[in-house]
Amino acid sequence: MHQPTPAPDDEIAPSWLGPVRIGIGLAQGLLLYLLYTAAQDKSWPATMPLLFAPLVMLGVLLPVILISALGQMTRRQLLPWAAGAAALIALLAGYDLWRRTGVPGWDSGKPSGVLAVCLAAGFFIAHALVLAGSRERRRIASYATYFEVAWKLNLQILFCLLFVGATWLVLQLGAALFNLVKLDFLQETIGEPWFFIPVTAFAFSVAMHLTDVKPAIVRGIRNLLHVLLSWILPVLTLLVGGFLASLPFTGLDPLWATRSAAGMLLSAAAAFVVLINAAYQDGAERPARVVALSARIASLLLVPLTLLAAYALALRVMDHGWSSDRVIAAACLLVAACYAGGYAAAALRRGWLRTLAGVNIAAAFVVLGVLLLLLSPVADPGRVSVDSQMARLAAGQIKLPQLDVVYLYHHGARYGRAAIVQLERSATGADAGWLRVELERLRQSQEPGTPVQSVKLADNLRVWPAGTPLPAGFAEFDWSKSKSQPSLPYCLKRQGAICDAFVIDLGGDARPEVVLVGAASHGSAVLRQGDGGAWEYAGRLPPDLADCAPVIQAMRAGKLRAAAPPIADLEIDGQRIAVSPRFEQFRCRATPAPGEEDAPR
Repeated sequence: MHQPTPAPDDEIAPSWLGPVRIGIGLAQGLLLYLLYTAAQDKSWPATMPLLFAPLVMLGVLLPVILISALGQMTRRQLLPWAAGAAALIALLAGYDLWRRTGVPGWDSGKPSGVLAVCLAAGFFIAHALVLAGSRERRRIASYATYFEVAWKLNLQILFCLLFVGATWLVLQLGAALFNLVKLDFLQETIGEPWFFIPVTAFAFSVAMHLTDVKPAIVRGIRNLLHVLLSWILPVLTLLVGGFLASLPFTGLDPLWATRSAAGMLLSAAAAFVVLINAAYQDGAERPARVVALSARIASLLLVPLTLLAAYALALRVMDHGWSSDRVIAAACLLVAACYAGGYAAAALRRGWLRTLAGVNIAAAFVVLGVLLLLLSPVADPGRVSVDSQMARLAAGQIKLPQLDVVYLYHHGARYGRAAIVQLERSATGADAGWLRVELERLRQSQEPGTPVQSVKLADNLRVWPAGTPLPAGFAEFDWSKSKSQPSLPYCLKRQGAICDAFVIDLGGDARPEVVLVGAASHGSAVLRQGDGGAWEYAGRLPPDLADCAPVIQAMRAGKLRAAAPPIADLEIDGQRIAVSPRFEQFRCRATPAPGEEDAPR
């Protein structure tokens, strides 16, 4: 087994290293404070969003890279890496801002949360790869060195966050003590941006230096963490194995009915990868027999987990096209497939998962490539999702009133806005009228104080059984004034969003309620008439109800009635206390009629 080259941090750190690192931290704090002040005052460079967003991301990430690399890399190695990292951060941050230009609330110059998370994750991986390569003076280092560097960097960052948190707890405690004697100067000081921004950056840089020159502490905690995590692996292996073994008996329909199967399966796969690596470590020593056996079995179980997740995602894409979330899920699936295939091949070989090291190195580069594609125009989730929905419209798979214009307007970035302009030019007849009304409502909703246009409910509701009249006053009620706007289904807020409506007395007071069931993504609700005659939101229905075709068909046929609750509420001195049963997930159990089988979600 190749032994890693002794790390520079095993030697005595040069005297200049600490002051330089702390100086970088102070410079970072000053830069971030100046950028914060510019954003608050709306002065330069905040007035130039395409410049401001890259400066913010550079101010957050580049100093951390420099602090970590100092003492680990030579000047000849550090300068190209820092320059390349800075250029890439600036380009991706600039594109992130450019794609959101013109979208209300998105063009303020602030980087998006997705960009921040992806850049932080990507540069953590890239920096670990670069540090390991520089330590061994070659482009691809040994796995033992990658393992040592990556885990050290991971624990360093965790300790830094803990140190920053502890620093602020101490400052808050000191302020509380002074407040006891009516001295609030410290409380006011630590709340000022000129204080808390530089102090936070300073504390982080100090922690980075201390954890770097005391590597023995980091290694000890790392080893303890690996031992603890490795013994969780047999438990997860047993649980996932039992879950997969139950699928032939339960079928896949309950899994698809959750509408979050792909995400849960990918989460289980990610947990397996982390725990398998905790057991494998650098591959030098074989763990306890039960842990080693669990790691081998878990490596094989990754394959069915990934295949099920891919199938679940494929069904959603075939039914509804691509969305930003599905593009990101597909990217995660690509990474999961690399791990699943490589780990399964390693598990089928003799010995202690000998090829796992190569799989991990290759997967790290795959992750970097995937993140770069997602953050660039090549696989921008917004662009891909907008193109997908427009292609479905052009192919006749959906009609214009079924197109989610709200998604294009708010979440499609500049690509969604361009698609809306194209629709405005090409729509004719009734479609043009619907689109004009919908866009006017969306644009008005962006202006503070402008009321949302009322919806003509008669055009949005299909009342079942056919011919059943709606209660008096329901169709004319203006839901735009309701205090329950976030909970209302789309058909009460958007013209063209369709709901099935069922009139039934659920309260037993001879005043019928209205049950609305919209598409799964559009929401459902039970509405009732209050004592004053105004209609109000009474409760919600399971979000997956609309996906269960047999149940919807039965409701449309009039096969629904009010059922008493399994247990009555309590009344205590005139105050009613609801007894809430434990949450039970809705399951589509009915057998669909021939030709009406519901597509798995």
